[in-house]
Amino acid sequence: MIETIVDCLIITKRQLLQLVRVPEVLIFAIIQPAMFVLLFRYVFGGAISAGVPGGYVQLLMPGIFVQTVAFTLAGTAVGLAEDMQKGLIDRFRSLPIARSAVVIGRTLGDSTQNIVTLVVMGLVGFAVGWRPSSGIVKVTLAFFFLLLFGFAMSWIGVLIGLSVREARVAQNLVFISVFPLTFLSNAFAPTTGMPRVLQYFAEWNPVSTMVAGCRELFGTPNKFGATASSWPSEHPLWMSLIYMALIVAVFLPLSVRKYKNAASK
Repeated sequence: MIETIVDCLIITKRQLLQLVRVPEVLIFAIIQPAMFVLLFRYVFGGAISAGVPGGYVQLLMPGIFVQTVAFTLAGTAVGLAEDMQKGLIDRFRSLPIARSAVVIGRTLGDSTQNIVTLVVMGLVGFAVGWRPSSGIVKVTLAFFFLLLFGFAMSWIGVLIGLSVREARVAQNLVFISVFPLTFLSNAFAPTTGMPRVLQYFAEWNPVSTMVAGCRELFGTPNKFGATASSWPSEHPLWMSLIYMALIVAVFLPLSVRKYKNAASK
């Protein structure tokens, strides 16, 4: 057990060292969400009625935070697909390390990168008027909550990265799967303006429950339409924790098994 933990930490260290040696990866990972903040704040902010104290930016920032950590799986999927192409996975397999260490270390490293990204995004949001009103304890808990979600989503990225033959395919598959979840949700606009069918879809969308949960922790009220009395709408934090536990419970063993099979080909 101790040896497995050490192996996982070594792979995590490798991931973090790559950010130092190739800082462009981290720079672009920060620039893209910062651009989203500025674009949505000043391009769409005046057209969307928030109906909450502080204006649209108070609703926007939790949505941008969740979208960013949801796309953690993109970096994981593309990175693993590239490692597969280069034969690096086979080299890892030849080493006397735990079979699960490579994928666990990869998810830990990619999730750790989110700390820097979220800090920078928080500063950008503060600069454009975002003001959480719940206190330092709940704000800290919200960011920890976001890191957990990014870690859970990265396991989906592991399975995608090990299931395709090229990094380009992994990237396209990620965008096809994640973009509908982020935009058919309450992340950027209240669900009250959606058709009733889409409101119910958004209600059970894990992105929506995460956004609603973060808004509660940041002290921003949520707006729900036809789904206002549903369990996910009334208990978004618990629903999000259930989703994260399910994602890890399903995709972790599938990813470890896929790693063993894919590396042996």
